[in-house]
Amino acid sequence: MITRKIVEKYLFSKIYTPKILKELYKKFNLRKKDEKSKLRQILNELMSEGKIFRDSRGRFRTVKENLVVGNIEFTRSGTLAFVWTEAGDEIAVPVEKAGNAMHKDKVVVEIIGKWYELPEGRVLRVLERGLNKIVGTFQPRGRFAYIIPDDPKIQYDFYVPVEYFGHAKPGEKVVAQILRYPSATRNPVARVVEVLGFADDPSTDFPTVVVKHDLPVEFPETVLKEAAKIPEKVTPSDLKERKDFRDEIIVTIDGPDARDFDDAVSVKKLSNGNYELGVHIADVSYYVKENSELDKEAFKRGTSVYLIDRVLPMLPFKLSHGVCSLVQGEDRLVMSLIMEIDKNGEVVDFEVTPGVIRSYRRLIYDDVNALFKGDKIAQEKIGELRNFLELMRELKDILRNARRKRGAILDIEGGEVKIVLDEKGRTVDIIPRARGEAEIIIEEFMIKANETIAEIFHHMDIPFVYRVHEQPDPDTILQLKNYLSAIGVNLKLPKKIQPKILQDLLERTEGHPLRSSIERLLVRSMKRAVYSPVNIGHFGLASFAYTHFTSPIRRYPDLVVHRLLRNFLKSKGKFSKKEIKVLNKKLTKIAVQSSKRERVADEAEWDYIALKKIDYISRHIGDVFDVVVTSVTKFGLFVEIIDKYISGLVHISTMDDYYIYDQDRSVLIGSKSGKIYKIGDKLKAKVVNADKTRMQIDFEIVEE
Repeated sequence: MITRKIVEKYLFSKIYTPKILKELYKKFNLRKKDEKSKLRQILNELMSEGKIFRDSRGRFRTVKENLVVGNIEFTRSGTLAFVWTEAGDEIAVPVEKAGNAMHKDKVVVEIIGKWYELPEGRVLRVLERGLNKIVGTFQPRGRFAYIIPDDPKIQYDFYVPVEYFGHAKPGEKVVAQILRYPSATRNPVARVVEVLGFADDPSTDFPTVVVKHDLPVEFPETVLKEAAKIPEKVTPSDLKERKDFRDEIIVTIDGPDARDFDDAVSVKKLSNGNYELGVHIADVSYYVKENSELDKEAFKRGTSVYLIDRVLPMLPFKLSHGVCSLVQGEDRLVMSLIMEIDKNGEVVDFEVTPGVIRSYRRLIYDDVNALFKGDKIAQEKIGELRNFLELMRELKDILRNARRKRGAILDIEGGEVKIVLDEKGRTVDIIPRARGEAEIIIEEFMIKANETIAEIFHHMDIPFVYRVHEQPDPDTILQLKNYLSAIGVNLKLPKKIQPKILQDLLERTEGHPLRSSIERLLVRSMKRAVYSPVNIGHFGLASFAYTHFTSPIRRYPDLVVHRLLRNFLKSKGKFSKKEIKVLNKKLTKIAVQSSKRERVADEAEWDYIALKKIDYISRHIGDVFDVVVTSVTKFGLFVEIIDKYISGLVHISTMDDYYIYDQDRSVLIGSKSGKIYKIGDKLKAKVVNADKTRMQIDFEIVEE
């Protein structure tokens, strides 16, 4: 009988030359239907794992040293793409070497050189198309039309024959099925399958983002059937081998719009002067078993996606808003981490145990912050918990000071806003969102919990999923330095950058008019945090080891960490070599998928916020706002409306003089007037255009 081991041994041997399927049947002497079917199954498995691929002549080729298989993702600029392999490796592909590949395709890439610190590749073949639908603007041209994709990462316009117009009108936003993919000589072809309406209709925003990012909305029937079998309440049999915390004061603290509650906290002062911090996390892994339909769907989604007024959950509502959610007054199963913390913010002892809690109170950030400020209404609502909350604040200060001393970056607010929508989905207002002490309490408690769990596995040298954050590239930090220099802030850079230097910068620029721009540029100058089975630490948090343990309702890696914890407790940290090998392979795949899905979710959330900002500003065409110049380029000024975080462009062609760009000083200089525009200038600017399709806002300077 043909086996995978036999097939792999032959395909990867020195004597193998690329063969078509019939030649492989002959080689292995396969005559029976079931034997041939088994070989096809093995070949398909090897192709899906990226170990072999089928070339344009149908021959099976092995992926050797200079060849890799991965998914290609184009940048918004359209000049570059990156290919991500299943092992998490990254290859840069200049667009002229991408062949006919499109965004999200699975491709074979030949390594041909270096692109800065990354290998540079050339696409040899598209193995599998990643997109089957696009969303874009319908533009007729007589007997045919084009669809211009909303996503700038898609490099092609799609040809639409007249029979596939589907009642779309000029300028309407549509969803289209891809019928033919691009070739060297022909544009791709698509058919309109759904007309969303005109871009200025806010009801088109949600489907636009869903299709653009291929977000799963409905759960498969198999998943819902499995979820339906889970009890709605905790039963006595669920409490076996669990520590009972139901008589303790344990609370959740979240925003007013929170719908799922996966973390609850408690704090006590011990007789020795230390603090006992309890972090109780919903025990989702008790209900979502490995390889179940629920688990497969959660792996596929990777994370919940939050889009202002709605959520696309990782798990069905039966779990995320039901039996897993730590709602007030209900018994709930948890994985509890109890830490003893000294006055220096160090964990001197801890216990991890499955538990059961009954949340004493659902607290809201705004109420806790108001209580700390002496608000009378807040005193009436939650005053009984004042001493409890003050103890939390005391411990928060200790933990935060300890992180400050070790050089963690603490003060990035990120220019977050609360977007207020009406019942039709139109943006009514945009309000800056500032973190209060309550938000920081929860943040500090969760960071300490995540670090404690990660260090257990690191010290035991057991396979694990870490949250890692690499040091920033010197080139990007140099760009940050140049930007700061242009606004009069000097940043001294040692050879090896430390997070403490960036934290000092944030403290020095507190209250600066360009503070939000500095924060965003600082974030962009750092690499993206990702999931990895290899611990390299977390640069931004200055953490030796870090993970995500605290949100298993909405993040798949947290769910996996809970399973690893359960296995650790059961086995007392002892795993066989075979178990470790299997775990390492599995966790690499989980880390890559989770990082990818997190990136998709982030981009979807950013796009949705951007659409709602454009919706807001489109009803202020002609209005004048106070803006600050955030960037100067040869084609104009990028400006931002103060306190709204709405950015747009003042094009050089609309300005009152012929302006020359001085790259060294990053300024525009009027050739006749000598007027200088620089980063940080505060101006009056009028909104002249807001385009949802191009995701662009245009301003003109208004003379005082």
